[in-house]
Amino acid sequence: MTESPREPGRQQQGRAWVPWLVTALVVLLSGGVLFLAHRSSQQAQALAEQSRQAAMEASNRARDAEAARLQLAEKLAAAEAERSKLSTEKEQLSQTVQEQEAELAKLKATYDDLQDKMKAEIANGAIRLSQAEGRIQVDLVDKVLFDSGDASISARGQEVLTRLGGVLARVEDKFIQVSGHTDDSPPSQKLQSTFPTNWELSVARAVNVVRFLQDKGGVPARRMVAAGYGEMRPISSNATPQGRARNRRIEVLLMPDLPAQRNAAAVKKALAGSTASKNAVKPAKGTK
Repeated sequence: MTESPREPGRQQQGRAWVPWLVTALVVLLSGGVLFLAHRSSQQAQALAEQSRQAAMEASNRARDAEAARLQLAEKLAAAEAERSKLSTEKEQLSQTVQEQEAELAKLKATYDDLQDKMKAEIANGAIRLSQAEGRIQVDLVDKVLFDSGDASISARGQEVLTRLGGVLARVEDKFIQVSGHTDDSPPSQKLQSTFPTNWELSVARAVNVVRFLQDKGGVPARRMVAAGYGEMRPISSNATPQGRARNRRIEVLLMPDLPAQRNAAAVKKALAGSTASKNAVKPAKGTK
């Protein structure tokens, strides 16, 4: 069959829309690619933001964890320091209790020794022995040590003070005060040239006792002091002969040696402070 002359024209017309189709496809494909690219970019940005947020949260958690660790380290250091302090205080308290018990034991031993050495005079009332608040007091009536109105120590007084000094010389941690006391009667006219008042008489008697305890009894002079009170500190009424006799006395008082105790306490405190500084807990790194 012969080809119709219209067919080439139809073919040409049919092919004419192909470029437009291709162009449309290209446009569509380009738009799709752009859309996909934009969509991928958004997704990438979203992922990046999520990653940034996650990193920030992780950083915050790490910072909080480090702060919590440092705070815990400080608390542990404080707790350890407190434990060390309590342990030191417990040791000091235990040592103080032991020292007090030892002091009471020594005080009782001294008291018992005085009772034994002076038992004859204690029995007949010439010496009174008492103990209270860490002190020992020995009251000797004047007739045991002196003749009437005299400040010189009698032969009997020397024998009594020798025994008393033997005990006092062994007491190392006590301060010894020797005080003279009289009744309210003034010295006789015969004695007034030497002792114008009871002050002079009481002081002279106390000084003579201290010198005898030092020279004959071996008691260190640095641990003794002499004092005179005259009639100002009576222990009984001067209205009766018995009361007046009690007021005329030499009083020997053994007291804690406060300066020595303060020095010992200062040394202990210094040693405790040195030990505490060596055992001090160092703060954790990063703390101020």
